[in-house]
Amino acid sequence: MKKATKVFYISIAISLIFIIWGVIPDSILANWNLDNVTSLIQGFLVTRFGWFYLLVTTAFVIFAIFLIVSKYGNIVLGKDGDKPEFNYITWFGMLFSAGMGIGLVFWGAAEPISHMHSPPFTPNSDADAAQIAMQHSFFHWGFHPWAVYATLAMALAYFQFRKEEPGLISSTLKPLYGDRMNGGYGTLINVIAVFATVFGVATSLGLGAQQIGSGLEFITGSIPNTVQTQLIIIGVVTVLFMLSALTGLKKGIKYLSTSNIIVAFLLMLFLLFTGPTNFIMNFFTTTLGSYISNLPEMSFRMAPFNDDNAHWLEDWTIFYWAWWIAWSPFVGTFIARISRGRTVREFVIGVLLVPTIFGALWFSVFGGSAIHLEMNEGLDVYNIMQQSGTEVALFTVLDSFPLSTVMSVLAVLLISTFFITSADSATFVLGMQTTNGQLNPNIKIKVIWGVIQSGIAAVLLWQGGLKALQTASILVAFPFAIIMIMVIISISKAFREEARLYTLKRRKRENNN
Repeated sequence: MKKATKVFYISIAISLIFIIWGVIPDSILANWNLDNVTSLIQGFLVTRFGWFYLLVTTAFVIFAIFLIVSKYGNIVLGKDGDKPEFNYITWFGMLFSAGMGIGLVFWGAAEPISHMHSPPFTPNSDADAAQIAMQHSFFHWGFHPWAVYATLAMALAYFQFRKEEPGLISSTLKPLYGDRMNGGYGTLINVIAVFATVFGVATSLGLGAQQIGSGLEFITGSIPNTVQTQLIIIGVVTVLFMLSALTGLKKGIKYLSTSNIIVAFLLMLFLLFTGPTNFIMNFFTTTLGSYISNLPEMSFRMAPFNDDNAHWLEDWTIFYWAWWIAWSPFVGTFIARISRGRTVREFVIGVLLVPTIFGALWFSVFGGSAIHLEMNEGLDVYNIMQQSGTEVALFTVLDSFPLSTVMSVLAVLLISTFFITSADSATFVLGMQTTNGQLNPNIKIKVIWGVIQSGIAAVLLWQGGLKALQTASILVAFPFAIIMIMVIISISKAFREEARLYTLKRRKRENNN
């Protein structure tokens, strides 16, 4: 196929193997089915190397802050004089939609409620439990995940647009390993990145289909949220995101991402002003302060003397850190592609700060409303989630406020557009990663990846294997965390060289004058 590389064919083969493995009946494989094997490996990594995930992810935050205040902040992610391709609103919308759009909608009300009923450590009171719950929701969706994305995306953008290297993960390691990244080692790294992207996005497509199905069931009362309904949703959305993918980056993804931000703001502002506004804003303010003041402690917190607390950390914080690292090849590649012309400082501040603040406000509005309903209105949101699934939390909350049906329709629309933009962005990224970093990948290759993503999600949703798929994706986080450590070393070396050359040029100009 035109411009397809070895990474494309190897990745296709691995994807097919995992699909086949995922659908073979348990009666044939016994304990060697996909779910059991991946869960055992992931359990071992999380239990034995949880400290490693914590230290590495926190290192990305420290590195990102260093870049903001360092002399390297003025380096342009492109040639000197390059201007940004997209304005701030479009840029924020695109990086946010690709980064964690569906996740915020899915967990906005559900996660704080889950933490309040099952906290990371024993609270002193119900109010303390609510505070701890919201603080950890901020933590899981705040600086740490966006620092992971910013670190890799900044390195990719720098090498792609300033050094004119292919937009591949392997290109970011050339300062360390030179031309060896053009051979087998580079292929291995890029295949790992594609694997993480394919299976991570396929999992999100499955979760998105479940929540859209839940919304349709809630709105209509006649469309059951069954696997068959979810498969139909995947089919319809596949057609929509493939049409969007065919229009290109500057049309489909751009317009949908801007629409996402508008709809998300409308939904959030509506709930903010029709809900317990004063409670929400007080909750937001105090939790933001506690999040920032407790950030160092939370960033390094393990529980070596308490097994229950340790299990909570493994199930939530360490799981999230692994998930964000596994997602970073996809999100990092996409953010890099849309960030040409921005300085390192502007880029890191934008990627780190804006989504963190928006995410904190989102959790305060939806999670705060859910907590208020439980503590003051007697609505047991947690019990409803336990009985009907996590995906119903959002619609349960919306049902308690005015215009609930309209707002639920808006929520389903938002989930759908996030669904489309995530899948659309993924086909674009997979096309880049498997065509040696082409900025505008071949349409046929994007279509193939779109079909594969949806096919994986549909098959494993049908077989009940989404959890196994998610676990398989997260397994990639362990080797990729090591790769990202090398990326930090590599980009630091490249920046030092850039600073040295700049100093030499300045001295030469001064001598000539």
